[in-house]
Amino acid sequence: MSAETAVAQAVPGAEEGRLSFGEKVGYSLGDAASNFYWKTFEFFLMFFYTEVFGISAAAVGTMLLITRIGDAVADPIMGTVADRTRTRWGHFRPYILWFAMPLAVAGVLTFTTPDMGHGGKVVYAYVTYSLLMLMYTAVNIPYSALMGVMTSNSKERTSLSSFRFIGAFTVATFVQYCTRNLAQYFGLSAEQNAGHSLLGHPLEWVGWFFSKDFMSLPQTATQQAHGWQMTMALYGVLAVIMLIGCFAITRERVVPPAQQEASLKKDLLEVARNRSFLALLGVLMLVLTAFVVKGSVSAYYFKYFVRREDLLGPFLVSNGLAFLAAVFCTNLIKNYFDKKVLFIGSIGVGGLIVCLFWLAGPASIGLLFALQIGSSFVLGANSPLVWAMFADTADDAEWRTGRRNTGLVFAAAIFGTKVGVAIGAWVLGIILAMFGYVANAEQTASSLLGIRLSMSLIPGVILVVAAALMKYYPLDDKLMIRIEKDLKARKAEA
Repeated sequence: MSAETAVAQAVPGAEEGRLSFGEKVGYSLGDAASNFYWKTFEFFLMFFYTEVFGISAAAVGTMLLITRIGDAVADPIMGTVADRTRTRWGHFRPYILWFAMPLAVAGVLTFTTPDMGHGGKVVYAYVTYSLLMLMYTAVNIPYSALMGVMTSNSKERTSLSSFRFIGAFTVATFVQYCTRNLAQYFGLSAEQNAGHSLLGHPLEWVGWFFSKDFMSLPQTATQQAHGWQMTMALYGVLAVIMLIGCFAITRERVVPPAQQEASLKKDLLEVARNRSFLALLGVLMLVLTAFVVKGSVSAYYFKYFVRREDLLGPFLVSNGLAFLAAVFCTNLIKNYFDKKVLFIGSIGVGGLIVCLFWLAGPASIGLLFALQIGSSFVLGANSPLVWAMFADTADDAEWRTGRRNTGLVFAAAIFGTKVGVAIGAWVLGIILAMFGYVANAEQTASSLLGIRLSMSLIPGVILVVAAALMKYYPLDDKLMIRIEKDLKARKAEA
């Protein structure tokens, strides 16, 4: 049978596994909640630790890398435990409910600045950040795996993933624009606040908040620390509400083969032998490394190179809005292009655009925003595609071996994202230290060079390399149609 015939025969069955609009929106609430933390890590964690918390960039980078060792154990354990969980709510949904509040508490503790010396602060940072990432694991691995069991339809998963990232990037845009201003607002003295309370008149407060230039208001170290702590408390409340909504609205439908025996050894071996999964995991780690290097250096770039900290919020918002537009477009064109081809084009072309940041000078504000919007729009397509493809690798494993381990696949994938983020933060910390960066001081020509490289050529080249490595990922849409059809036939026979 030709590929064209297979596609044609698969069309009538395309309606199978369709999800309602409401359930897709409900699923999106989970990643919206997670991005109150993820985007704060990506854009502000390094800045918070060096500028507010008070530890060195090299110490932060090393800490973020070392804490991934714990995730090397925690992530697969979480995925395996979730796969074997049996409740009336399913395998994965209960964890979204159970760990929503502990995640919020850990977030506040991580962004609390203790009155300690440098060594004590480093220990506190290791403990609280490790706790936060453990709670994030307990929520986000079951949440991500949930996509693989809500429907068996590969196209519908792409749509579901698009809804997921619409929610994610909506919150990401809010976090990118508001986090610094919220931290400044919550650190205001009574005189600076002038009676404007978040708990007072909400509409009046919103108008006042968005019209205020908070970055121009001087604050003490104590005020800054309090501001960050309260910002994360607010994010925690919002995240808990969204996670409860996600749990309540979604449902699980796809189950492992009835004859599958429980064997952690076999599951781990299958993941380690899964070529499609390993290729996608390696590419994802490179992409996240590039994103974090560029995203985390943005605050330094605008503070020390552009010398316009007031533009950082709008600059990051343009990134979020462009990503959001890309997700909408990806959902519209998903039926006309192969996922693999779209993904390669997204990160490859996006990487080339990122390299062009090297050409921008401190006064090139228009060029900076144009490059940010263009690169973010092109790169934004990768997010819904990559998670839909991870769900496809779980189908691929079941098709080849008869074993389904959705939770473990997504656990390993999320571990890869954490490694990518940690490597990105570590690389940036090493670059800043290597080029002589000193916090809250006039930067030398050497340190400014390191900041510029981290904003342009370094992440751009990493993205282009990641696109080239996608040749090792074998699952295109034609093969996935065949896999989906075969798996349905097996289950019908069983």
